[in-house]
Amino acid sequence: MFGQVAALKLDHAEAHYEHGAALSRIGQFADAVARYDHAIALKPAYADAYYNRGNALQHLRQTAAAIASYDSAIALKPDLAQAYNARGLAFQASAQTDAALASFDDAIAIKPNFAEAHYNRGNLLREIHQFEAAIASYDHALAVVPDYAVAQWHKCLSLLTIGDLDRGLPLYEARWKRIPAKALKHRTWPQPMWLGQVSLAGKTILLHSEQGFGDTLQFCRYAKLVAATGARVIVQGPKTLVGVLRSLEGVSDVIAEGDPLLTFDVHCPLLSLPLAFKTTLATIPSPQPYLRPDPDRVNAWAEKLGVKSKPRVGLVWSTGLYKSNIDRSIPLAALLPYLPPQREYISLQKEVRDADQPTLESCGVIRHFGQDLADFSDTAALCALMDVVISVDTSVVHLSGGIGQKTWVLVPYISDWRWFMERSDSPWYASATLHRQNADRAWQPVFEKIRAGLVSLG
Repeated sequence: MFGQVAALKLDHAEAHYEHGAALSRIGQFADAVARYDHAIALKPAYADAYYNRGNALQHLRQTAAAIASYDSAIALKPDLAQAYNARGLAFQASAQTDAALASFDDAIAIKPNFAEAHYNRGNLLREIHQFEAAIASYDHALAVVPDYAVAQWHKCLSLLTIGDLDRGLPLYEARWKRIPAKALKHRTWPQPMWLGQVSLAGKTILLHSEQGFGDTLQFCRYAKLVAATGARVIVQGPKTLVGVLRSLEGVSDVIAEGDPLLTFDVHCPLLSLPLAFKTTLATIPSPQPYLRPDPDRVNAWAEKLGVKSKPRVGLVWSTGLYKSNIDRSIPLAALLPYLPPQREYISLQKEVRDADQPTLESCGVIRHFGQDLADFSDTAALCALMDVVISVDTSVVHLSGGIGQKTWVLVPYISDWRWFMERSDSPWYASATLHRQNADRAWQPVFEKIRAGLVSLG
């Protein structure tokens, strides 16, 4: 309709503007920018058109042009709080942290109850590791909009990252609203969820996987504590993990997702168990090991690897396809120069990204077994045969740490909460050493430490 109006009234700036807004709503951002340009040509002082043009440019990842458009909107309408807020996001996307913070502050100064600006300010502060300030910003947003679920979620992650499990774990239950459905398995059974509120003596409890392989491997450690309450424990997990999960102490049955359920009285998602046991930093259960590789698989892989003549190093340099996982991955070509000779390097990855495949095939220093890894029982056996496992933040870290293997974790600057802050050890895994990026987010200093460690590996 607005397109028809604009066609009929070529001098109708508002029609072009509304047409641009309609195009933006359906994701046609390049066409939307053209409509906003027409509107601005007809009405040069059209602040709202500049603002929405900036939003469309942001969707097109034309950040510098978006900032210029927001600047124009602000120059024309200095009290347009949403333009300051949007400009803050654009500055943040282009790593202009100080400018981003100032722009969010300007938005809030104009509109103190601007919940979204408080929330965005919190995200920026969290990104630069100013967690206490970030939490305060989230609290401001929640004071304005108490049911602001995404603000509550990021406040939760900030609290967990600084080790404040007392306040963070109850808020972690908000994940059912915030984590994408494709990454979270939310079961709705008639049996009640157990969160530590009643005795389990004489009852059967189903502990079930809910997120990724690594999450399952990390939090299945609680099965032993659950069994100690007098409960019969059933664990349900992905089929590829069943063999490993069967080694858990205190578990009566392990079933694969999709298989018929056994009778149970109550259930608990694995990542709710820290809350059920009121876990603090000091009480994180870290038995070493709590998972055990299958001896037959270990023997089979020892034979496949052959006689060991030099230290063996297991490598994982990339992880899954979700954006958050891609950010944790490392190009194999960047890591290779830091792998000293006279070491035997074993890929612990089942799959290799297309971008890394030519490097892996041509380097001649890494043995890759790919499809020979039938499930995590094979990976566990390979981990057990290494002198050290070096991995980005992925499931192999939790598998290797869970069996008590020496593990060096490559931790990005913006890391998952479970690695906490500014520590090289992990309360989850006594055998793990964390090698962290600094604020410059470069991997080279981390690789240099890895090389030095490998040189001294006996």
